[in-house]
Amino acid sequence: MRGSLHEPEPGETEEASLRPLLFSIAYGMTGSVGDSEDLVQDAFLGMTRARQAGTVIASPKAYLTASVTRLGISYLNSARVRRETYVGDWLPEPVVAPLGEPGPAEHAELADSLSMAFLVLLEALTPVERAVFMLREVFGYDYPAVARITGKTEANCRQIFARARQHIAGQHFAGQPRDSAPAYQDRRAAGEELARRFFAAVEGGDMDALLGMLAPDVVFHGDGGGKAQAVGKPLHGRQRVLRLLGGLFRRGRFMGAYVTPAWVNGQPGAVTYDAEGRVINVFALDIADGMVQAIRSVVNPDKLGHLGPVSDVARLPEKD
Repeated sequence: MRGSLHEPEPGETEEASLRPLLFSIAYGMTGSVGDSEDLVQDAFLGMTRARQAGTVIASPKAYLTASVTRLGISYLNSARVRRETYVGDWLPEPVVAPLGEPGPAEHAELADSLSMAFLVLLEALTPVERAVFMLREVFGYDYPAVARITGKTEANCRQIFARARQHIAGQHFAGQPRDSAPAYQDRRAAGEELARRFFAAVEGGDMDALLGMLAPDVVFHGDGGGKAQAVGKPLHGRQRVLRLLGGLFRRGRFMGAYVTPAWVNGQPGAVTYDAEGRVINVFALDIADGMVQAIRSVVNPDKLGHLGPVSDVARLPEKD
């Protein structure tokens, strides 16, 4: 499925079964669904050409992992200027799966590490720092393997990793112990239940119920990329976020828009559709202590095309 982490299909070759891992690495590097799929495809093409040239590849996994990582570093180097001039908050392209569906086995391990909040944190790192940090912290590669993949020395990788950790020191994600499988499933079920109640409340205009689900210091982030209507900078506080949501969904009800709860980057969220079934935006919720701590809304049409036809109801007029 395009734009999702999926399990290998029965009968898939061993190399094809590596695609979910390779996509996860590429997506962790780029934050882009389409570009990640392109990087994975380029890695496979590179391996095919190497074999045709007579190269013996003892470990396809090692070869492809190194190829995707290095392609990701090149991608980030070329994208740096675009990121620095991006209009408003930058959020990754959403990876969406239907609510209620069990994720792949590796999804439990990657859910927090591919969340929007975590990927935004990684934007503070250089491309090489991001690669080393992702391989070591998220995917659990040891330093000799990280060195082989990135083409750096083992000692250099240790220094790079320490520097990357320092850049995002104090953040919730770095170095946190992973949930056990039962704890993850409990957290997932609680998040799904809260998300259903949250979006039912906003769709129904039940502001009292919604107020009780928002943390006092809740934050709303919007990514319109200068191409769609979005908040210009993060909105802080329960009352301000409540007013924004109330206004958005009143307008949505008037236009016949509807919301479908979903998993977004491993977190509870939803996709909003217009009356004709075209995607308006994607919401992702950060939930902790039984309350919504942050809401992230991707409305930039360039980041939604992989999910289906995109609505123009929020699109800004193109500048001459």
